[in-house]
Parts: sequence; C-alpha cells; structure tokens
Amino acid sequence: MREDAKSFLGRIGPLARRQLATQAAVLLLVVFVVGLSAWMLRAPPRADSQSASLLVAQEAAPANASPAAVGIDQPEPPEITAQVAPIEASPAAGLKISSQSWRRAGLGSNALVTLTLRNENDYAVKDVEIACAFSRSDGTHLTDRKRVIPDTVNMKSRKTFAHLHVGFVNIYANKAKCAPVAASRA
Repeated sequence: MREDAKSFLGRIGPLARRQLATQAAVLLLVVFVVGLSAWMLRAPPRADSQSASLLVAQEAAPANASPAAVGIDQPEPPEITAQVAPIEASPAAGLKISSQSWRRAGLGSNALVTLTLRNENDYAVKDVEIACAFSRSDGTHLTDRKRVIPDTVNMKSRKTFAHLHVGFVNIYANKAKCAPVAASRA
C-alpha cells in the first residue's frame, strides 16, 4: 500500500491521540464552569415552603369560607395596649446649609467644599454628616459622596467649614448640591 494512500485520520492519528486528552480536559472544564454559572444564577428556593400550600388551599376554598373552615390556622391579632411615645425630630432636621461652593483639587479629581451650616435647633449638634451630589452642567447625575464633620455647631448659630475634602469626583462634574443627612446631639 502506498504511503500517500493513507486515510486522513491515519496520517494525523498519533497527533490526534495526544491531543484528545487535552481537548477532553478543556471540554470538561468548560462544561463545569457553565454548569456552575447556571447553578449560581438560578432563582433561590422559597424560604417558607408552607406558603405555597397555604396559597393553594386559599385558592381552592370558596370566597365566603372562613380560614378555619379551609384548615388554615390564623393566630388572633394581639391587642395593642402600649402607648406610643412621641417621636422626636432628628437633630439633622434643624440643620440647613445657607451657602456652599466647591472647587477642584488634587489634579482635578478631588472636591473641596466650603459651606455654612445653620443650626436652628434648641441644642448643639455634632458629627454632622453631609451628602453631596455632583452633576454635569446639563443636570446629569454623576457622583455621590458623604462626609462626617466631627465638629460642634452651637444652638441657634451658624458655622462655616472651609475646604472640606469630600472625596474623588467625576472629572465632568460642574455642579454640587450638598445637604445635611444626619447629626447627633452634642
């Protein structure tokens, strides 16, 4: 038999046998990764397996049947006897920012905010947290940053904080709007 008359598989047979194990290992790895991804992305099971059976029992019952007739145990609602304490206003509710401005620092990526906090509460506040939203000139929102000011603002007074480092901001930010979000009594 002539050598050039060998079949195609006969000529690449030794090469194909050596690479077969490598190809099988790669294919097995791909199948494993795809299966693991599908398992991770599937919907989580319901935490309460009884909720499905209760729903089926409620749908099968006539509309005018009581829950006890269907076989669903309903606990009696507890009687409310406790008195509710009046809710105090948050210390941040009496804080206002009367003026603010900002500039860039640190090669244009950091924001330094100068603002005046006015405390209208009947008590001093400390650890004021401010939240600043940065946007483009057309109003498109870009970045949010929060900062805690570890200083005290006396009652019925105002205090100016100059060049507060708020954090890194988007380089396209042109506008900043800050507001106090939390505070504590001093």
